[in-house]
Amino acid sequence: MNTGNPIPFEKMKAFREKFLTLLAAVFISAGGYGLCQTTVRSVDETELARTDSYARQLEDFLVDYLVDQYDKRSELLWNRDYSSVDAFLRSVEPNRSRWRSAVIKPPVLVKTAPLHKEPYNIEGVTAEWIELPLGSLTAQAILAFPSKGSIGKVPLIIVQHGIASSPETTFRDGNYHAYAKALLDNGFAVLVPMNLRSYERRNRIERLCRLADVSLPGIELVRVQHLLDAVMDDPRIDQDRIGMWGLSLGGMATMFWMPLEPRIKAGVVSAWFNHRRNKMAIPDDRYSCFLETPEEHAFFTSWLTEFTDHDVVSLICPRPLLIQHGKKDGIAYWPQVVTEFEVARTHYEKLSSGDRIELDLHEGGHEAIIDSGIRFLARWLGK
Repeated sequence: MNTGNPIPFEKMKAFREKFLTLLAAVFISAGGYGLCQTTVRSVDETELARTDSYARQLEDFLVDYLVDQYDKRSELLWNRDYSSVDAFLRSVEPNRSRWRSAVIKPPVLVKTAPLHKEPYNIEGVTAEWIELPLGSLTAQAILAFPSKGSIGKVPLIIVQHGIASSPETTFRDGNYHAYAKALLDNGFAVLVPMNLRSYERRNRIERLCRLADVSLPGIELVRVQHLLDAVMDDPRIDQDRIGMWGLSLGGMATMFWMPLEPRIKAGVVSAWFNHRRNKMAIPDDRYSCFLETPEEHAFFTSWLTEFTDHDVVSLICPRPLLIQHGKKDGIAYWPQVVTEFEVARTHYEKLSSGDRIELDLHEGGHEAIIDSGIRFLARWLGK
């Protein structure tokens, strides 16, 4: 037993600090600091590798569900009856209802004032700029009729521009080839709605739409439906001959809206129809994959649960539908478009309506093709 006087606390504390300082100096001089850095770096790399592995697991899991398991899932969710057109339409009604409620999610909008019209000249065409108040929103479009010489009521085509364009673009050259003017020259009236332009704007609004459990295409569908309600009162328009022709994102609108708007009797989809599962989720050097782009606006809830493009077409069937796709269009690898189209055509063929669906696989790029589009609409809308 130590019977001497105890060491004062302050002396013990000072001794301890000197000892730790000396020990640290020895540790650093012996390379301990570098060892510490190596240890930290090793921990960081391990954590990064672990996180990357988990991300790959998640992506593989979801891609397997969306792509690899799609056909098996679709077989259970679709119960088509091809015994007659009426039976077929009844059999796909549950899917149409889910298309509306789970993917497109159109809101209820109410007209709050009469349609306003004012003269509008675009590229030598005498037209009208029309606006319809829907509460705090407004539905806007260009409305134009064929020049003098048309006899009786004329068919109306909804002409929908793409994401980098405006209603005016459809009257100009470039990849649109002024197809709105071509329609007018061939005796059609045109309604050219204004939809939201640029993927940056659509990204921002689509985020808010998801929070509100609606979609931007759903909002824009309702805007067009209200515009149709208003313009179809015009005695110059034949209410039984309404068609739609859209390019790119306008092609998306055509495919998205026709299943939910039976007044559209025939459609032309330019530069949109695709092998949708691959387009959305499988990166490939042969085409642009949405998963690899900043265009988050293009991702809609529940889309690939049961609504790849050939299945959406069955919600349009048996109304006439023309698909236009260019072999040089980077949105898709054209043989995959052909494969998807062949499946889509089976719905028409089983209803003895194979002549109502066509694929114009041309040698061009991301563009509308005037000749086939005009011919197709003239055939099915009575021109």
